[in-house]
Amino acid sequence: MKNALNICMVSYSFYEMDNRVRRYAETLAKLGNRVDVIALRKEDAGFTETINGVQVFRIQKRLLNEKGKISYLLKILYFFIKSFILISGLYIKKRYEIIHIHNVPDFLVFTAFIPKLCGAKVILDIHDILPEFYASKFSKNEKSSIIKSLKWIESISVKFSDHVIISNHLWGEKLVQRSAPNTKITVIMNYPDSTYFYPRNVKKIDGKIILTYPGTLNHHQGLDVAIRALSLIKDKVQHVEFIIYGDGKDRLTLEAMVSELGLEKQVLFKGRLPLDMLAEEVSKADIGIVPKRDDNFGGEAFSTKTLEFMAMGIPVIVSATKIDRYYFSDSVVRFFKPDDANDLSAAMKQLIENVDDRKRLSENAAEFVKEMSWEVRKKEYLDIVESLAS
Repeated sequence: MKNALNICMVSYSFYEMDNRVRRYAETLAKLGNRVDVIALRKEDAGFTETINGVQVFRIQKRLLNEKGKISYLLKILYFFIKSFILISGLYIKKRYEIIHIHNVPDFLVFTAFIPKLCGAKVILDIHDILPEFYASKFSKNEKSSIIKSLKWIESISVKFSDHVIISNHLWGEKLVQRSAPNTKITVIMNYPDSTYFYPRNVKKIDGKIILTYPGTLNHHQGLDVAIRALSLIKDKVQHVEFIIYGDGKDRLTLEAMVSELGLEKQVLFKGRLPLDMLAEEVSKADIGIVPKRDDNFGGEAFSTKTLEFMAMGIPVIVSATKIDRYYFSDSVVRFFKPDDANDLSAAMKQLIENVDDRKRLSENAAEFVKEMSWEVRKKEYLDIVESLAS
């Protein structure tokens, strides 16, 4: 990058744990750019902190427990107002050239109204396509008025932005059909960052086989299917643990399910961890589990966990959703039928009992993921930034 830029990002997430936002921000900072991020605040965190050269402004606390549409919307609107005020004030001092807005929601892009009016360029980064996400989260019909409204918000947010990044090719095609010209959109997947996700030499203790899932604990992620699958083989396999890292509105339901099935010793909930700590813990796993549902959202939502497991040399069991069949083959992952606990239990049992199968998958995946790392693909993002800035 020829000249150092002033760049601001806005994300309704915890910066420390948001792999996608951190990848962008820290890559830009390493190149000498001045990067600010406006994000959420955990209970024990301060208002501002510099992390790996990135100044983070934590403006609002959040518990991942929204069960109703009103509470969910009110928290986002409050974040929108605070972000709008802060970014407008910071712009007066720092004159950002680029404002990079991360959804959910799409309308956060309008927090950059004042900077855009003054000449800053705005990127809208669609992590999750919102109408489908909302329909899945709150069980809404896609023909409902709220979903139509969200599609309209998506459209005006895309028009307001100077460029749109979207996280997989299926969603890119969908966005072109309803909201944006192809020339305005770039697909940048959730590529693993080799700074954190790389093979480690982990010494095995007491012969345990560890299954793991890191991520949000929401219905579309299918954790209930995975827990039920483990219950079907708990008496057939020895020394197996399923460690779940993350949080979300379904955690209490999942914990109750574990208790009901008598899996308290086999299934452990470890909560959310910062990215570096999470990678270190996940590296101890023997098998990664990605049990997503194949609904309108989950079936097309690409999970970064799959590539991160591959980058760490961990074989993966993956739900055969539309998006995963699009990117992967049976040679690099072990597929199972979505929502089918019996088929998932068979996949678990196979890999638990067959070290050669695990080795074959991890070796094939290691070759596959070489071209799917952030180190290889980050130029796609940097080219967008430089083009807009110039």
